[in-house]
Amino acid sequence: MVRALLRQAVDGRFAVRIRRFAIVGAVAAGLQTLLLGGFVEYAGVHYLLAATIAIEITIIFQYILNNLWTFRAVKNTGWGEYLHGLVKTNVVRGSAIPIQLGVLYGIVTWSGVAYLIANVIAILVSGVYRYVLDARWTWNV
Repeated sequence: MVRALLRQAVDGRFAVRIRRFAIVGAVAAGLQTLLLGGFVEYAGVHYLLAATIAIEITIIFQYILNNLWTFRAVKNTGWGEYLHGLVKTNVVRGSAIPIQLGVLYGIVTWSGVAYLIANVIAILVSGVYRYVLDARWTWNV
């Protein structure tokens, strides 16, 4: 499945969409990492709670960018449709939060890797899951 997705990203009919999704995800991952570090280092929030808050902020951020750019051909328009899509993406991405937090916790606890580095790994692990569900359910493609 991962090889097929990577092949699609290069030359498949969804190549542009997958690349845009990855770019939005990379920008959001950077934002999420900055928020996580800020919440932990400057606000004194435990890293798992800080990660949860940072994830939710970036869920909203990614929905806005993905709707405007990645899925613009099928974007959600009008308040009702837009809010319905936001709820759907929150369900999809919210269901990925336990995956991401579990990977984050496991890496930090068992390998001693710094939480910011572990967070990037956790984002990558849950990324394919989020793309497939978001594309198919939130934007119906």
